[in-house]
Amino acid sequence: MERLQADGALVQLSERFTNSAAFGVLFREGMDLVEETAAYLDGAGRTEAKALDRAVSLTYATESMRLTTRLMQLASWLLLHRAVKEGEMTLVQANREKTKVKLTAADPGPADTIEKLPAQLQDLIHRSMSLQTRVRRLDTSIHTPPAEHVAIGNPLVPQLNALKAAFER
Repeated sequence: MERLQADGALVQLSERFTNSAAFGVLFREGMDLVEETAAYLDGAGRTEAKALDRAVSLTYATESMRLTTRLMQLASWLLLHRAVKEGEMTLVQANREKTKVKLTAADPGPADTIEKLPAQLQDLIHRSMSLQTRVRRLDTSIHTPPAEHVAIGNPLVPQLNALKAAFER
């Protein structure tokens, strides 16, 4: 994990992410996608769903539920980390709470079934999957404890000691 040396103390860059402009952009993108999806499903999506044949209509219902579930989990993660940014909780508290958030929830069905859905729903699904991939990566970098580095010293010392012991006999 990346670290900086500042005033003699190690600082994890991942702990600073929630205060960055990049997090603000990600947060806004996620919340905008939630709002856009809700507006679509309550408006044009409802109209489009009525025009679908029965089999595709069932796929539409299934995928819209998966999309909604995925976005609600992503929104929960984003809100947790905004609370860290706002000082309402620590990263350690967010790490405990995030166990309730399932970032693997509701992956979409097979691509050949998604292709039969209205274009706007397909676009929302693809964008939500892209957001989910980015959030999963961030989640891993933010919440995975840093690996401990073990000093191995000079790798030749054991060999030299073995040679020394062999020739001392």
